[in-house]
Amino acid sequence: MTLVKYNKLESFTGSVKEDDIPNLFLIHGESYLLTRAFKALSSFLVGNDKRQFALETLEGGLVTMGQIIEQVATFSFLVSKKIVAVKNIPLFQTLQSSAEISFSPSEIDHFINFIEKGIPANHFLILTTSLIDKRKKIYKAIQDKGLIIDCSVAAGARKADLDEQRAVLQNVSGMILSKYKKTIETQAFHALVDLTGFNLDLFSQNLEKLIAYSGKAKIITTADVKTVIVRDKKDPIFNLTNAFIAKDVKKALFYVNSLFNEGFHPLQILKSFENQIRKLLLVKCFTQEFYQNNTSISLKRINFNSFKQAVLPKIIAHDEQTKTTIDVQEEYWSSKSSKKKSNKSNDLFLAPNPKNAYPVFQVFQKSENFSLNELKQSLIFLSDLDYRLKSSSFDAKTAIENFIINTCSKGGFVYAEKNKNRGNYF
Repeated sequence: MTLVKYNKLESFTGSVKEDDIPNLFLIHGESYLLTRAFKALSSFLVGNDKRQFALETLEGGLVTMGQIIEQVATFSFLVSKKIVAVKNIPLFQTLQSSAEISFSPSEIDHFINFIEKGIPANHFLILTTSLIDKRKKIYKAIQDKGLIIDCSVAAGARKADLDEQRAVLQNVSGMILSKYKKTIETQAFHALVDLTGFNLDLFSQNLEKLIAYSGKAKIITTADVKTVIVRDKKDPIFNLTNAFIAKDVKKALFYVNSLFNEGFHPLQILKSFENQIRKLLLVKCFTQEFYQNNTSISLKRINFNSFKQAVLPKIIAHDEQTKTTIDVQEEYWSSKSSKKKSNKSNDLFLAPNPKNAYPVFQVFQKSENFSLNELKQSLIFLSDLDYRLKSSSFDAKTAIENFIINTCSKGGFVYAEKNKNRGNYF
């Protein structure tokens, strides 16, 4: 067996013979299901060994391919088994994708050679990632030498996709409720799904709240759901902007449709785009100047460690200069007014929290998906759309969908020149 669905993993671990256990595993798909599969698999592999000695966990974006291979190949003196887990490994990303990090072709070839020669006996390597590409050589190599655990769930809006999502939610609900010997009314389940959407992490958290709230009652009712659960509006907006800056048109359109179906006002969605594009504009202005003095560095290809060493110090220096400018301006205006100084906004800083550098790294890499002109055109368009939303009635959903398609298209987004004589309309 080279591939197993997440819901068949328990059956696999319960029936596989010791001699047939592979040394290599790849778990991919939906984060909640992936986490559960990883816990189940690692516990199975550790067995009677002490977990703290047998399992070593690495973060894919923070290690090199050489370090991964070295960890797997090095023998342990403390336990009989050695399990190395590399979470969020960027094996399938390329320079044309929206990935935060990618390995070079030579590094991938080196890894393929390593696994083809064979991982040492009693050593196991678990790789996890959200996305895969079955066309790539690395996928075929892992499938040939190991086991792939598929935790993916259809993310579309077709009936078949929605049916699959609901089936997964029912399965997760059953697993959680069975631990507490509780059930949930059918209508209550549907109400919970409507409030949560297909977000398994949020769904499971809300179900745990309902279990606690219901106390000794064996059945969770619709009244319980209406009392305890409120619609979460943060995550869908976050999903939309993430898909947008990744230029993933399909996902962005799916999330914007979900937001409208959930009752979001067009101005809320518009504001989320504006905030994201303003941030990307700040980054892009900085990177243009950065590239003039650092022609050998590509922010699209750079890894996290190199980013911290070569780019982050310059970002911090830039923010210090920005802070100094703001201080001078505030001192000037405070001398003209008796009002207290206002708190500084983090919106003008590239790295508001430089000690947490990874989110900064992600934004900088994703900014490479856009040109400076595309971002300018987008902001002008959103400004006009904002004006029109506040002054007239029209199909806002279609306008926002067109904005996503135009901005994420390969030809780039041109708006201002075509509409320069049309005032605040498009």
